[in-house]
Amino acid sequence: MKIGYLINQYPMVSHTFIRREITALEELGLEVVRFCIRTNKEPLVDPRDRQEHQRTRCILAAGWSGLLYAVLRLAITRPRRLFVTIGLALRIGWRSDRGLLRHFVYVAEACALMRWLAANEIQHLHAHFGTNPAAVAMLTHELGGPPYSFTVHGPDEFDGAKRSGFGEKIGRAAFVVAISDYCRSQLLRWCRHADAHKIHVVHCGLDAAFLQGPMAPMPARPRLVYVGRLCVEKGPLVLLEATARLITRHPDFELALLGDGPSRSELEAMIAQLNLRDHVTLAGWATNEQVRERLLGARALVLPSFAEGLPVVLMEALALHRPVISTYVAAIPELVKPGVNGWLVPPGCVDALTEAMGEAIQTPPTRLAEMGSQGARLVTARHNIQTEAGKLALLFRGPTLRSPAVSSGRGSERRKIDSVIRAPVSM
Repeated sequence: MKIGYLINQYPMVSHTFIRREITALEELGLEVVRFCIRTNKEPLVDPRDRQEHQRTRCILAAGWSGLLYAVLRLAITRPRRLFVTIGLALRIGWRSDRGLLRHFVYVAEACALMRWLAANEIQHLHAHFGTNPAAVAMLTHELGGPPYSFTVHGPDEFDGAKRSGFGEKIGRAAFVVAISDYCRSQLLRWCRHADAHKIHVVHCGLDAAFLQGPMAPMPARPRLVYVGRLCVEKGPLVLLEATARLITRHPDFELALLGDGPSRSELEAMIAQLNLRDHVTLAGWATNEQVRERLLGARALVLPSFAEGLPVVLMEALALHRPVISTYVAAIPELVKPGVNGWLVPPGCVDALTEAMGEAIQTPPTRLAEMGSQGARLVTARHNIQTEAGKLALLFRGPTLRSPAVSSGRGSERRKIDSVIRAPVSM
């Protein structure tokens, strides 16, 4: 079966989970063709991301002339379909905070994508994120393209969800994927009750590099690590405030921040202002292997976010037997259990964050190792990419694969996927 994957910008450093998902689907026998709407301008530090870039076709790379040609072509070959699709874009765009003009652009992007889907004989189109990729997928289907589905992560997708036409997108989709129970609950707010059955929970997953790697001993040094985009909603400024308080009691404390983003200059200024140069390192973006090494070299991961979906880095840290310090936000409590595999604090509370960080660097290594092992068991049970990709593959196949196979080839594929989903999990 041939699946088209549509993402706004792909690949990106923060989209490792999509790359893992695609790889796992291909290992299950599905052929995945990558499409993105616009090119990512951030540097790609991981060789696998650079390979993905070479395999991904960008819609806006065709330029305005290419988009106009695609629209005119459909105006001649499918005038009625194009007229109805423009009407749908108008209806959604009128209520949207993105405006009518941008939705006209979405129609043009859908026209261009239609041609590529047909040329590649794509049987199903799947979009990641419920914003413009889901809108373009829906409009492509309205033009006569294949069935579509989309994965919702949050939190940005839930900002102005009513104005983004979520109900329309869900209603017209073959199915919708939520990455957590919390995410599913938010989608239920914006869809008709009759469409609720379309929303399925399929977790983001980790591969063998994290799930099956050897356990490293807990470091003795009082070191924590932050991994994520340097932006306000991730809470790095609050993290520096807590660090400044913590070093008055633990002068040998160290913190490494992996990532980059719009708050970097503000963080650099704050590090200088609070005299944290000897304690805090801004390491920039890192490869998967470098992230893994940094996590193993720390006593815990700290991610004091104000808004989240369910960060993959939390799964990565727990899979490596490292406890997590995070916040009571969105789906994070589904993964981080206070006193069991980490600490949860109210978002924005510097006092509580400082206390949790202090506990993490003072807790005996044996106890931290126990907490890490608890976290690894939970992640292995819930976030194995092979298992989650198997669930997604069944959704792509729909009733065709779930019904008795009519050919030995299709039956073989079903058994392959079923064997992955039902395989016992090593705890």
